[in-house]
Amino acid sequence: MQKELSNTELEPESTSELTMAELLEQQPLDITPLRRGTIIKGTVVRVSQNELLVNVGFKYEGIVTQKNLDKVEPSFLEQIEVGDEIPVYIVGLDDDDGYVVLSLNKAVVELDWEDAQKAFEASTRFQRQIIDSNKGGVIVNFGAVRGFVPGSQLASERSTGSNEYNPWQHLIGESAWLKIIEVDRKRNRLIMSERLAVDEMRQQQRDDLLAELQEGQVRKGRVTRIVDYGAFVDIGGIEGLIHLSELAWTQVTNANEILKKGQKIEVYILNVDYDNQRLAFSYKRLQSEPWSTAEENYQAGQVVTGVITKLMDYGAFARIDNRIEGLIHISELSEKRINHPKDVVAEGNEIELRIISLEPSRKRMGLSVRQVAIPDDTWDGNKDAEAPESETPESETSESETPESETPESEAPESETPESETQQVELLENEIEIAVPIEPAELQES
Repeated sequence: MQKELSNTELEPESTSELTMAELLEQQPLDITPLRRGTIIKGTVVRVSQNELLVNVGFKYEGIVTQKNLDKVEPSFLEQIEVGDEIPVYIVGLDDDDGYVVLSLNKAVVELDWEDAQKAFEASTRFQRQIIDSNKGGVIVNFGAVRGFVPGSQLASERSTGSNEYNPWQHLIGESAWLKIIEVDRKRNRLIMSERLAVDEMRQQQRDDLLAELQEGQVRKGRVTRIVDYGAFVDIGGIEGLIHLSELAWTQVTNANEILKKGQKIEVYILNVDYDNQRLAFSYKRLQSEPWSTAEENYQAGQVVTGVITKLMDYGAFARIDNRIEGLIHISELSEKRINHPKDVVAEGNEIELRIISLEPSRKRMGLSVRQVAIPDDTWDGNKDAEAPESETPESETSESETPESETPESEAPESETPESETQQVELLENEIEIAVPIEPAELQES
């Protein structure tokens, strides 16, 4: 009986036998060993002032020493708690106490390099603070990695300071939008560009603004450039042109006559070219058409200040109040006979003038220099009757010595009749409305 029991004890029951597959299923084995120089995830077991104890799997615990913790951002360390999963870099497999030697700083740095590579490949824009500078450019932090922005890659509006050896020192502490343009982990090079980031942002701003603009809108802007053919105005990230013909209701030869660089103005949108991203503005269309209110602001006999804008053989044009233009016939420029207006005036001269005729319906104004001297209380439109005798020399009023430009209408050559003068004036500029001079009083009497 005992023998049978012994035999029974020696024979294992088939139900208790486990296959290798079943054993592996019950307790899976980690087949990836720890290797120096790799980054793995570990779970924080203990947090103390001088070290971190981290479970790195494989039945191992690793330690992050105080020396390594000192290299990590304090703000990052303050957030670490027991149970947190953190990245760690394996420095050594076994120290004197049997722990795996870990580095938190190297893990963070390596992960930041990976993030930098991803940002480079995705062409991502980001904002960082400038923390340092040298003669060649400025330095920013990308996590635990230091990035460099060469001076040539700073935004165009950045200017150098007075320090010859560190011209970008004044930028320390300022914020900058950046893009990564080079990542080289082996050479420890992380190069960034502010210029590219800002250009992209401006282009995006232009696209968004352009989509909102419509003809007929009024926008606020700032004059950025004065050119020969007009002025450019920035309305918030996109520039448009005000052509000379749209600056004023009068003839304009130089945009500086109306606007100055840096001046803040409102503009009327004339045209939006979405395909070529071009805008055409008008400045004059936000002002009332001057001839519609001419009778309210001006009257015959009134003395005004004008600026000579153009000289012609038959007279000179003058702009009044920078909004309306009239003609000074050559006979009204001086008491003496002159061969050409340039003998007595030049473009840009500011002079006093008397309005001697006003026809708003025909958009014409006659001006005189010689009649300014007549007292206001005696001027009645007949200058010969009021002018001092000494100011009307007999030799100048005689028919035989009458200048060709002052020939009576009946004797005037066809090219200088009022009708032909009007034709000459109209040929100057289609957009400029000017006055035809009245005939001198002494010629009308004769």
